[in-house]
Amino acid sequence: MTVTLTTSGPLPPEKGAEHTYDVTVIGAGVVGAAIARELSRYQLRTALIDAADDIGNGTSKANTAILHTGFDAVPGSLEARLVREGRDLLADYAADTGIPVERVGALLVAWDEDQLAALPLLRDKAVRNGYHASRIIDADELRAREPHLGPGALGALDVPDESIICPWTTPLAFATQAVRAGVHLHLNCRLRDVRSDAGGHTLTTSRGPLRTRYLVNAAGLYADEIDRLLGHDVFTVTPRRGQLIVFDKLARDLVGHILLPVPGPAGKGVLIAPTVFGNVLLGPTAEELDDKTATGSTAEGLHLLREKGRRIVPGLLDEEVTAVYAGLRAATGQEDYRIQEYPALRYVAVGGIRSTGLTASMAIGRHVMELLAATGLDHGEPHPLPPLTMPGLGDASPRPYLSARLIAGDPAYGTLVCHCEQVTLGEIRDALASTIPPNSLDGLRRRTRARGGRCQGFYCGAAVRALFEEARP
Repeated sequence: MTVTLTTSGPLPPEKGAEHTYDVTVIGAGVVGAAIARELSRYQLRTALIDAADDIGNGTSKANTAILHTGFDAVPGSLEARLVREGRDLLADYAADTGIPVERVGALLVAWDEDQLAALPLLRDKAVRNGYHASRIIDADELRAREPHLGPGALGALDVPDESIICPWTTPLAFATQAVRAGVHLHLNCRLRDVRSDAGGHTLTTSRGPLRTRYLVNAAGLYADEIDRLLGHDVFTVTPRRGQLIVFDKLARDLVGHILLPVPGPAGKGVLIAPTVFGNVLLGPTAEELDDKTATGSTAEGLHLLREKGRRIVPGLLDEEVTAVYAGLRAATGQEDYRIQEYPALRYVAVGGIRSTGLTASMAIGRHVMELLAATGLDHGEPHPLPPLTMPGLGDASPRPYLSARLIAGDPAYGTLVCHCEQVTLGEIRDALASTIPPNSLDGLRRRTRARGGRCQGFYCGAAVRALFEEARP
């Protein structure tokens, strides 16, 4: 297995046709990584580039981590189809590779008569989207299933197949499998300009030029800017900030399902959901901004979340907060994905991928492959990818510190470094030596959960940093 992963220095020289990539994917978030994985199934010379130092370092690392059924998508939209297809693909892939998933189900809670009257419409919408398992439950059943709900709930729409998933392991699994299959991954590689001609594209990057025959733009928040470099002015990405609060694991027993609001004119609103790590999420806000780097939390946003949370599950506000964070979603003002092929340019734009992008990612990869073929790419026949097993980060998965077999074979798996999240020396060592190792402490946290618990690294931070620095070349 030959792995090409670069994070610094000039890009490999591109002299002559044999050094030209067949396809280059811009953006190594969950969607870009899924596209690269799909491309890796074919005998193509493929590159995946990203301005950040890690996989999934933008929108993909800060979301609500829900594996959607697509029950509430706009019927007939591209998003609805890709979410429906992607949900099944990702559920199967997660089972095969060890990505944590828990089928906890969702309840859309009606708090007034107007919301209660909207439930049949939402159930009918789910049916039009091909989802037939939802049903309306009354206040008594709702209270029996969620005894910690605040007073006044009148009923709910039960969506039993909504699930929670690990948002960090998913893009890393896609990228790892792609790189092992021959995709070249270039990080810290910011795109500055594109020049197109009859033979393809020359990309000017912060690390030098890159030549490619076909180009896929999956740059998330910056997809509109790259699209304009290709001569288009079709959509504009307006960053929509979503702030979230993460509550301590001791709050987990307060919530059994993903608790969703009934959507209104202002959008879907604030939810409460368990996580695969054993915490509880409250959020997100929905703030239209003009700054694509504004990922900080605000006092106003957190106050709003606490007020919303107080009505939904009052007891949650008495629990300790583990962390707060904010992510930016790529809103375009259209209730659908902005995926378009341009045959004359040998180019596919993948923009406007909203919060459902995690669920739809594998289906988007297949769809983009079809569009590339429509633009003239001769990709040949697919081949199977080698099996992959990712570290199990979920609380419902067997953890190394509990495995007598693992510890007997290697005592490092019985040596706890991060006590809050029960992360062992063996897990940290494995992450630092993995196919795509972390380039920062935050990257190491997303691979192991180290420094992500109650103390946020107060106790283990120095030890984790020492291990990280020791492993750096």
